[in-house]
Amino acid sequence: MASAACARFLLQRSTHGFLFSSRATPSLTSPFLCRGHRLGPSDDEMYQRTTVSVMQKEPGSGAMINSYSSHGFSIDGNMVLGPCAVLPPAILQWNVGSHRDITEESVSLFHMVEPRIEILVLGTGARLERIDPSVLALLKKKGIAVEVQDTPNACATFNFLTAERRVAAAGLIPTPISTALDLTNV
Repeated sequence: MASAACARFLLQRSTHGFLFSSRATPSLTSPFLCRGHRLGPSDDEMYQRTTVSVMQKEPGSGAMINSYSSHGFSIDGNMVLGPCAVLPPAILQWNVGSHRDITEESVSLFHMVEPRIEILVLGTGARLERIDPSVLALLKKKGIAVEVQDTPNACATFNFLTAERRVAAAGLIPTPISTALDLTNV
């Protein structure tokens, strides 16, 4: 009954160039094609802060980045000030000041650790910055895939890879201006 009313309604509306053929009317019998509500988000839904709640961390799933700020990172409840290297067995201070300081020497710790890293996520600060091609070539030669992103996206990518149980590492430089996204552990 409702689908027939929906079909009549659609056929009575001005079509503005659309042709309804006899083959198209059987598809209008579905109740899902006639919706009374809008499908897009409202303005207030588009600009809300995004939060993530980790309901229960699986044992052995690796480090998770809980939050970041202009001062540093909160990783598994540990506050790390300044740039850091998140490796499968440890969280280390990383001696870089900006993306220009990411050299073959500064990434050497990522290809020397065991277990061997599959993918390295580099967070270059508030913006995506270009890394020296010789550094990327070295890591490729060592068999490590590299993903270079701004720090907020690098944190999210690292958490995703860790949740997928990939052997991932991250080299993160804090954002100079706080674009902090708090992740709440429940």
